[in-house]
Formats: sequence, structure tokens, C-alpha cells
Amino acid sequence: MEKVIPSEYRVELETDGGLVIISEDEEGVWLEQGEERKTLTRHPVHLPEFDGPHAALLRALHAEMLVNVMPWGPVPNLWVYPRPWYRDAAMVALCLEKTGNIDQIAPWIDNLFQPYDFNNSGQAEPDNLGQVLLLASLTIDRKHPIVERVLKEAQRVRRGHSLAGLTDFSEHPVYQTKWLKFGLQQLGLDDPYRIPAIPDRYSSLFWMDFRDSHEQHPRFDADTLAKYPYLNWAEAHFYGDPPPEAVSADQFPLTRELESSEGNYGRMQMVAPQWAQQRWCSPHTWHAAEMFLYLLSQPQNPHHVSASIHS
Repeated sequence: MEKVIPSEYRVELETDGGLVIISEDEEGVWLEQGEERKTLTRHPVHLPEFDGPHAALLRALHAEMLVNVMPWGPVPNLWVYPRPWYRDAAMVALCLEKTGNIDQIAPWIDNLFQPYDFNNSGQAEPDNLGQVLLLASLTIDRKHPIVERVLKEAQRVRRGHSLAGLTDFSEHPVYQTKWLKFGLQQLGLDDPYRIPAIPDRYSSLFWMDFRDSHEQHPRFDADTLAKYPYLNWAEAHFYGDPPPEAVSADQFPLTRELESSEGNYGRMQMVAPQWAQQRWCSPHTWHAAEMFLYLLSQPQNPHHVSASIHS
């Protein structure tokens, strides 16, 4: 018998030897059984309480991002994806910066050397360029070699005043150029690029800035929500829509992705055989990040982290 309490970073297991508790605080992860308490790992982390009605949900989503921070960087899912993806990592970084945890991925950012992650069937996806600049702005100086590499690559894939190339196997110049402009802005660099005034289905995925540079396009549907819910949450954030799905802090896990072309779903077998068969992975960091940032943006929840911290 097990009880998972994600908002309290706690799991309770009923065993033949009695109750076993695995919990995490800002100092490390602990194993408790009876009167005995052991340290499983020690690594400092900030675990904010948060304010407002979404506090427990924000804590649970925060946990689903932190659990996927590997020594080699933040991955979309620790079983299905062996390497970080720049897009997912950039969204997670926006969250960790808000919770005072950017140091958890700073060593990975500091060692970036490639403008593209090449994770999507080996494609050089232009949105990666702005995502790398955003990541660099959070931890390293604009003189870092990766910044110069990105600027040169942006010039190479430039078409007119915007970027050209494939993201998720389609042209998305609005989305790609928005990311680049955002990264340049965060580093305080010159920006000669312009967002093209054309429909782009991914335009509404970028809600962080440039909302006026947008042409209407078809919205994401229920099938997308079932498989790639981060797209629907990002779109809801852009348009100011209600949440695209009902969620509760008692759910575990909260986040998912299904049927990705690049996921190694066979590794989900060790967690849940049915998930491997369904090509399902949970938790998923891009989904968690979009939900987290959407909830922080809601008027009833302040845009700041509470000063009340787990001790």
C-alpha cells in the first residue's frame, strides 16, 4: 500500500516491517522507518510554499520538474528521454529562475557548446537558437562562446528579417523568430530581426512577449490535449483562456506526453508496463512548466514566490 503526497514531497509505504516514509526537504531526501531516519541524498534545493489557492498544485508541479533534473541537464522525462531538449529546458529554466533554483541546471548551461540539440530526428531546429540565448542569460556572460555561435547560426538561417527552417517538421518562422528576439532581449543584444506577419500555428505557444505580433490560426484540439497537453496550456496562457483541463494537487503524476516520435517508451516498462504499451510518459517537464507558469499568471495568485520556505 502506498500513498503519494506530491505537494508535500512525500511518499508513505505500508510494508511488512511497518510504515516507511520517503520525504524531501531543502537539505536532502530522507528515509524514515520507526525511530530510524537515514539520508538518501543531500543536495540543497529551494522548495517554496507559494501563495494563493494554487499553492499545493504549484508545489506538486515544481516537484515534477525537479525530479527530471539529471546531472547532465534537465530532461523532458528521466526514463523516456536520455538527453535534454533545449525547448523543454528553456521553459523549465523560466520556472527554476522564479523559485531560486537556476543553480540546479547552471553547470549544464555553462557547458553548452552547440546551438542545436538535434534531438528531433537530427533536425537543426531554429527555435533552439533563442532558447539557448535565454538559457545563457540566466547564468553566463554574453561573451560566452555559445552566444557568438548562436548569433552566427542565426545569420546563416536568416531569410529576410526572420528565421527559416523546420521545428517539429514544419516551418514556424513566427515562433522561431519570437524565441530569437526574446533571447537577444534577455542578453541585451542588438536585434535586427522582425516577426513576419503571417499565420503560424506555433505563434500562440510563445506567450512570454510579442503578443501583438500574431495572425489568427487554427487552435489546438482535444486530440492534441490528450497527447501533447503542453501545447494547449501554452495556447491558453497566450489567449487568457480557462485551464484546458481539470487538475488537482492530489493527482499523481500531473503531467504527461504520449506518442512522441522520439520517445524511448520501452523504458517506461519499469514504471508501468501499460504506459510502455500506450507510448505514455509521466511526468513531463514541458507540460509541468506550462501549467506552473500559467497558474502563476492567474490574477488570484500573486506573481511572486512566498517568503515562507520549507526548512
